[in-house]
Amino acid sequence: MTDQGLPSADALQQAATLAGALPFLRRYAGDTIVVKYGGHAMGDPELAQTFGKDIALLKLVGINPVVVHGGGPQINQMLERLQVKSSFVDGFRVTDAAAIDVVEMVLCGSVNKQVASLINEAGALAVGVSGKDGGLVKASKLLRKVKDPVTGVEQTLDLGFVGDPDEINPQVLYALSGSGLIPVIAPVAGGHNGETFNVNADSVAGAIAGAIHASRLLMLTDVPGVLDGNGKLIPELTAEEARKGIASGMISGGMIPKVETCLQAVKAGAKAAVIVNGRVPHACLLELFTRAGSGTLIRAG
Repeated sequence: MTDQGLPSADALQQAATLAGALPFLRRYAGDTIVVKYGGHAMGDPELAQTFGKDIALLKLVGINPVVVHGGGPQINQMLERLQVKSSFVDGFRVTDAAAIDVVEMVLCGSVNKQVASLINEAGALAVGVSGKDGGLVKASKLLRKVKDPVTGVEQTLDLGFVGDPDEINPQVLYALSGSGLIPVIAPVAGGHNGETFNVNADSVAGAIAGAIHASRLLMLTDVPGVLDGNGKLIPELTAEEARKGIASGMISGGMIPKVETCLQAVKAGAKAAVIVNGRVPHACLLELFTRAGSGTLIRAG
């Protein structure tokens, strides 16, 4: 309050912000939002705390968030500490029997519980699970084909225990969300023959968003979203426009697999997917509760 007993400018701004969010709160009330959490947003302590508060807020206002997290840097640190060799091919970690044990220990252990704790500390109830729990995610061995640059002969790469999600059991998520809990999922999946697979977190988030027909899949990345040829953010794309962008080369490099994940999610049943800049504080809230949004939204139509 001011000396005259009137609300301060900050208080008035906060009230205006809350009032402005009302139409969006109505739009998403009771809906499920899948958030892929990783990158800079996960490595910065301040952004991590903000993320935990934002996810807790979503639950407290009647939205059902589902979080899928990565953990590549933490895996690298543990592999180095244990002197377990690891390499990458086309962006995928070659995961042998020794490495998969470390991957499971890190993702399903320390990282998963840290992410859940961020949300719990903010006042909501989060439960850490992996794709193996309750048969939530089943995966098959991921096969990657590459052409020899000299002979042009196509070869199949053996990435070891790297999986591709092909079956989701949404009942696990319905049970947790229906009990007032926020599922926090480590991207480790069970195989159809009892194997354990390391699965790309983007792929898990996309598969889950499609299977449960999420209102939104939010992919937190280290870039603003999809950029046009002039480096300007494209706020929205249809699936057809996104595919044309990949074919033309406008969408290239590491953005291609993220856009493809979004396309797979909306094709499977998610209403829309958004590539969001996770380096921006409150990125999820900006995307959901403001007219401008904060990334590139991809729709099926």
